[in-house]
Amino acid sequence: MATTQPAGSQTLARGLRALEILAEARSPISIARLSEELGVHRSNTYRLLRTLEEHRFAIRDDAGLIRLGPRIAALAHGVAPHLTTAAAPVLTELAHDLGMTAFLTVLDAGDIVTLASVEPGNVDASIARNPGVRHPWDRGAPGHAIESTLSPAEREAILGTPEVSAAALEARELGYALSESEVIDGVTSIAVPLRIPGEPPAAIAIVHFRLPESVDEVAARLHRAVREVLASYR
Repeated sequence: MATTQPAGSQTLARGLRALEILAEARSPISIARLSEELGVHRSNTYRLLRTLEEHRFAIRDDAGLIRLGPRIAALAHGVAPHLTTAAAPVLTELAHDLGMTAFLTVLDAGDIVTLASVEPGNVDASIARNPGVRHPWDRGAPGHAIESTLSPAEREAILGTPEVSAAALEARELGYALSESEVIDGVTSIAVPLRIPGEPPAAIAIVHFRLPESVDEVAARLHRAVREVLASYR
């Protein structure tokens, strides 16, 4: 006999999925698009959105478009708070020095999750990377960098496979991971791993519209950022 999901659980699942959709969107989206991606009637989406707005998990701009609200940042900060706090000033300096968006990611149950992101204020345009956005571990430079540090036991427990990908092997050899158009079409990312006992496997990365002229120089600057975060734990 088929089982049905309790109504409360279904509502919660839809609310969480709505937050994921907003986190994955590169710009504010319409109520129609949110309804379409949730697969529910617009009236149900309005009710769901009102609850998210009441708790400041989502907000609407003057045009009625929806984006994540400020409460999301507080939730992201609660994940590995010491790591996030230690990385914040490092990411700010990194973004300014390189003129590229700098961000911190961690591995969470097979997904790569952005915990913190800083856009440079000294360039005309940059790429937004919202805290809370997630994607599969086998896509993008941060995932490759993190995978390159996992022990066999961690791989089995977290990723469910003993095989090491070619991208992770290359990241081990180079000391950094590079990806182009793997997560977002037309976007390049460079990442280096960050491992701290007691914290989830992590990486510090940048995203940019094109491949930097000197990848090695950017990678060296990322390694310096990792050393600065590690120094705060001593």
